[in-house]
Amino acid sequence: MRKSLEKEFTSIHIFNLRGNTRTSGEVARREGGQIFGSGSRTPISITILVKNPERQIEKADIYYHDIGDYLKREDKLGTIAEFKTIANERMSWQKLVPNEHGDWINLRNGVFDTFVPLEPQKKYASNNRSFFTVNSNGLKTQRDAWCYNSSEIALVSNIQSSLQFYKDEVKRLSNYAPSDRRALINYDATKISWTESVLNSVAKGRPIAPNKNHIRKSVYRPFVKQFTYYDKDLNERTYQLPAIYPIDVKQVDNRVIAVTGAGSAKEFSTLMSNGIVGLDTVDKTQVFPLYYYEDRSSKQQGLFASAGEYKQYDGVSDYIFNQARDRYVDNRIEKEDIFYYVYGLLHSPDYRREFANDLKKMLPRLPLVDKLEDFWGFSEAGRKLAKLHVGYEEVDPYEGVKVSGTQHANYHVEKLKFGKKKEEVDGKEKSVTDKSIIHYNTQITIENIPEKAYEYVVNGKSAIEWILDRYQIKTDKASGIVNDPNDWAKEVNNPRYILDLLLSVINVSVQTVDIVNGLPKLTFENNDEKSTD
Repeated sequence: MRKSLEKEFTSIHIFNLRGNTRTSGEVARREGGQIFGSGSRTPISITILVKNPERQIEKADIYYHDIGDYLKREDKLGTIAEFKTIANERMSWQKLVPNEHGDWINLRNGVFDTFVPLEPQKKYASNNRSFFTVNSNGLKTQRDAWCYNSSEIALVSNIQSSLQFYKDEVKRLSNYAPSDRRALINYDATKISWTESVLNSVAKGRPIAPNKNHIRKSVYRPFVKQFTYYDKDLNERTYQLPAIYPIDVKQVDNRVIAVTGAGSAKEFSTLMSNGIVGLDTVDKTQVFPLYYYEDRSSKQQGLFASAGEYKQYDGVSDYIFNQARDRYVDNRIEKEDIFYYVYGLLHSPDYRREFANDLKKMLPRLPLVDKLEDFWGFSEAGRKLAKLHVGYEEVDPYEGVKVSGTQHANYHVEKLKFGKKKEEVDGKEKSVTDKSIIHYNTQITIENIPEKAYEYVVNGKSAIEWILDRYQIKTDKASGIVNDPNDWAKEVNNPRYILDLLLSVINVSVQTVDIVNGLPKLTFENNDEKSTD
């Protein structure tokens, strides 16, 4: 679209008013207030397109003005009223020079294209020049309230009641022509969540039966597990996940690297998991697996066919494996080492800073670093990070954190809250948030949380703040379904689960920051000779 606008118009003026609420933390605060109040979540700009038939040019002159950081809605509206016109000399227009991709701002770095993509051009193909042979979106249920819950008991009940209603609707509508059924469906949101795939199923009169074997534990948000109903009939999209975590196999020893998908408004993030990852675990989740599986039963016939017979394949490609061995002349390197190298390098502050604009528009591409010692540095760091991020529930509490009130043995959570402290702001004493303290409930308090712990940010929030955000009792407005994190603690037979989780994640965060700070340093040159191809 931007390339078309360049051709169609003589000049373009863009006044960026910010206000993107699909961000969080410091990024959201910089975006400032929303011009249209709560009615808009996306950033707003005023764009003036000028077409002058008397001026023949190949491409438009493009001018840009950013309203600035940390402004309230009223300040932005006041600035608009004060400027009045794009002819106001005080607007200090910046002339933009688009690149070959049609980027006007946040230009991509040309060296990024010389790296090897994580994503294969053709999934499962042996000749892909990529790090992985397969990737997938995260799980998209389109009915999270029904398909996720902290309680396995509640989840089973919700699925059974939803599918009983579905069954009743199929029976009720069976006397009508298939083309008329969708118009006659009962859309009561307290009974079921209708989406396109399930609407098509009911229109066809196709039976859907609940299956308790499809209950899984999954990572719903960073460091937040939920019970999940993993099923092609009730999940709107499973993408390639059944090849990574087969639906009819309860336990699969596999790991995936989840990364922020292309087009995300959030800063790039990555997180490793040994189970199913949701589409919103990190924004627009894409996962890259250590292994994938092929159902061999579908390729066999007659007496020798057997259901659920899977063959395991490496997710890391032969191409990158051979490239690494040739480059480093080190036969110790295995595909698993490359898998953890990817995870380590994706945490590199140098890489994320240099290619921040590229990572907003594309899935990651990575180099093979020049030095063998740096390859092993990233690979070993990736293993350490994986151990922390996959096994986070087993990490010991951070030493120095003080916990009081546990003598009451009351571990029930309503909503975790940060502490407060008095601080002078603009000459006045005000109460401000104190993140060194978390009030677990009315009796238990956690103190001396190190500031460093909040430096570990994944998907727009610190890991600690994800615990505060998700571990509270919530009721879905449409369905009325209650999701109570205390149920998880009961069903895993650990009343202290949420408290222990929070204490572990504090330590995970501090250790992650230390590992990331110790990663090998990277420098990048826009030079095609640096390409790993």
